Amino acid sequence: MTSRELTAHAAALSASLGVEVLASDRLDEALTHPSASSRARPDNQRLEFLGDRVLGLVISEAVFDRFPDAPEGRLAPRFNALVRKETCAEVAESLGLGPMLRLGRSEALGGGRKRPAVLGDAMEALIAAIYLDSGMDAARAAILAAWGGRIDAAARTRADAKTAAQEWAQARGLAPPTYVELARSGPDHAPVFTIAARMEDGTEATAEAPSKRAAQQAAAQSLLNLLESRG
Repeated sequence: MTSRELTAHAAALSASLGVEVLASDRLDEALTHPSASSRARPDNQRLEFLGDRVLGLVISEAVFDRFPDAPEGRLAPRFNALVRKETCAEVAESLGLGPMLRLGRSEALGGGRKRPAVLGDAMEALIAAIYLDSGMDAARAAILAAWGGRIDAAARTRADAKTAAQEWAQARGLAPPTYVELARSGPDHAPVFTIAARMEDGTEATAEAPSKRAAQQAAAQSLLNLLESRG
């Protein structure tokens, strides 16, 4: 990535977030997928680790403040819906992050710029870059700007999406959704499960999470959103 390209990416992100994003080495690192890394060019995984924690703190504060009367049992599912990898990927896509990424040739040809896992990691890495370059206030402002109305929309998130999806189907005389494990990746100590939630008519939604249960819940919520959007 040339310095001109990095400067252009920083300017575009600054305009989208309303926060100055520096054309720094950290931004360059945040936009570098492991498939394009080398000894001289670190990938974004360390930044992703930090950004995940910064995101968690900011979203925790936002949910805590936005819903002052909600008990912990109702705050948790809202928080989870906002910080899951799929949501991070959606935010990254809304910022146009995919075309900015430095990917290896095979990853790029394989559609890596649109893969939720790639986009989600890059979004969290970007948060870390802003945090390290400009501080917590800038990172908080960037997150709140990027997540926007999603925080308010989290008020509609169900505590148990699988139950809600089953009730939706039963109310219409349909069989409940089935859940199929499509893939498991990552090391044993940090697995990532990909689960599909399927209706008998072939309608399907997928999600990734660190546990089967969380992936099933996320897939159920995505399926429910899809079903309800159809009326």
